[in-house]
Amino acid sequence: MRDRLAVSETQFRRAAYVALATLALIVFTGAAVRLTDSGLGCPTWPRCYGHIYPPLGIHPLIEFSNRMVAGVVGVITGVVFLMSLTRRPFDRELMWLSLLLPLGVVAQAVLGGFTVLSKLAPGFVMAHFLLSMVILIPTFWLAWRATFPRGARPRSGDRLLVWSVRGLGVLAALTLFAGTAATAAGPHSGGHVGQVIKRLTIEGPGTLQWAVNLHATAAALFGVCTILVWLLKRARSGGALNPLEPLTVLGILLAAQGLIGAVQYELKLPAEMVWVHVCMATFTWLVTLWAIATEGRIGEPQPLADGQAIATIVAQWSQSVPAS
Repeated sequence: MRDRLAVSETQFRRAAYVALATLALIVFTGAAVRLTDSGLGCPTWPRCYGHIYPPLGIHPLIEFSNRMVAGVVGVITGVVFLMSLTRRPFDRELMWLSLLLPLGVVAQAVLGGFTVLSKLAPGFVMAHFLLSMVILIPTFWLAWRATFPRGARPRSGDRLLVWSVRGLGVLAALTLFAGTAATAAGPHSGGHVGQVIKRLTIEGPGTLQWAVNLHATAAALFGVCTILVWLLKRARSGGALNPLEPLTVLGILLAAQGLIGAVQYELKLPAEMVWVHVCMATFTWLVTLWAIATEGRIGEPQPLADGQAIATIVAQWSQSVPAS
């Protein structure tokens, strides 16, 4: 029976990427629930108005559909875990990573229930989104490890570059956190007309402006540091980078995000643009994880000293600035 249920490395790798795609998808559908004012379309949990099916109505159907998508994602992650047990050759690390996926989905379901029961309290709403970002970490690592087995990629000898890219992950997390605060203080409470929803008011009437400024500052710092790290890698690689270099993709995404963020704020935060902003934030997070994984683990140091690399970056930066 074990032989008949055996899963090949290729099959497991495909399943890992399916899990990654579906766990990103649930972020998009969850954002759609909030931005269509359907957060309390089903004000009870786990049933909807005490039934296993929702009543006819746009808001209950949207909210309940998201619950159904979450259920499908839970089944997919459970299957991936079972596949990790029968994968040949068996890999203990992949098994533990796979186990984190269904556990994360269960945690999301429970947190989602508390979010509904708390009438979309801002703290629960923020935690609900941020937990999705946390779950994407082991999910991405699972897909990466399924693609590149341990020891398949050489260790990096560039300690400065590796830690610089890892630092971008910290800035990405801070930017996401600030973004959730801005959304929690903004006009999209998740409830429809007639429902009283708590908003984030830690700075009083000026909370939205405070949260937007905080998010913009964190995003600007993230963008500038991404450029500096890109220049560092360019200096380390002798001026030639792959067109699909993750840091390049990350920089483009951040530039697009900055443009969308500025336009949506000037347009008074239309729901459609906010949804696009959230989806692109998810892609930005995944590309940041991709950049960190690409640099790999630290090995022996390179002959080029860190000070020399920094001097090269400063020289390139000064040459790119037009003379006054």
